Amino acid sequence: MTAVRVIAVANQKGGVGKTTTAINLATALASVGKRVLIVDMDPQGNASTGLGIPRSNRRTGTYDVLFDGRALESAAVPSDVPNLSIVTSTVDLSGAEIELVAAPNREFRLREAVQRSALEYDYVLIDCPPALGLLTLNALVAAHAVMVPLQCEFYALEGLSHLVRTIERVKRTFNQDLDIHGVVLTMFDKRNNLSDMVAADVRGFFGEKVFETVIPRNVKVSEAPSHGKPVLIYDMRCPGAQAYINLAGEVLRREKRLVA
Repeated sequence: MTAVRVIAVANQKGGVGKTTTAINLATALASVGKRVLIVDMDPQGNASTGLGIPRSNRRTGTYDVLFDGRALESAAVPSDVPNLSIVTSTVDLSGAEIELVAAPNREFRLREAVQRSALEYDYVLIDCPPALGLLTLNALVAAHAVMVPLQCEFYALEGLSHLVRTIERVKRTFNQDLDIHGVVLTMFDKRNNLSDMVAADVRGFFGEKVFETVIPRNVKVSEAPSHGKPVLIYDMRCPGAQAYINLAGEVLRREKRLVA
C-alpha cells in the first residue's frame, strides 16, 4: 500500500452533499494533523470556491494536470486551513470531457499524474463532477477507494445502484484495487420519516459499508460555502460540523483496519 491514500468522493446525482463532504472531511482530517490534498475535478469549481480560493489564484489547476503533464503538487495551492491544499478547477476544465474523448490513455490521465507526483500528503480526496463521464472515470481509475455521499431521499437508491455497477465495471476493467470505502448519509432530517426509511434501506443493502455517522440537514452547512469556508471553520459547534468531525474519526478507524 502506498503512503498516500487516494479517495474519490463520487455520486452521479447532483445536490447530495458531495463537495460539502469532500471539503469538510478534508478539513477534519487536516485538523488532526493529516496532510490533505483536494483535487477539484468538477468544472463548476465548487470545492475551490468552498475553500475560499479566489478566481485570480486558479491559474493552474486540474486541467493542466490532465493535459499538460503538471505534477499535482506543482498545481496545488494552499488553503486557509493548515495542512490542506487544493488543485483547483479552472474554466478550461469545462471542455475537458470532450477533449478527453480523443485523448490517448484517456481513462488513466489522473492516475498517471498521481504516479508521477512526489505526493507529500496522507490523503488525496478527489471531488468528482455529478456525472459518470470521463472526468469521474479518471478519478475512479486513480483512486484506491470511493466514498459515496447519499442524500436521504426517495430517488437516492435508484442512482446508487447505477453508481455501484459503474464502480464494479471500473474495477474489472481498469482498477482492480478499487473499493467502496463507505456510504455516508447526508441531509438527514430526523423530523422526516422518509429519511429513516432511506437510511434503513441503505443499511440493509450495504451493511457495514454505511458509516454510522449521519450528516444532518443544517443551515450552517448550507451557509458556509458562501463565506468561502468549510463549516468546521465557519461554525465548529453546529451539528453539521460535529458530524463531519465524527465522520473523519470513522474514516481514520477504517483506514487503520485496512492498513493492519
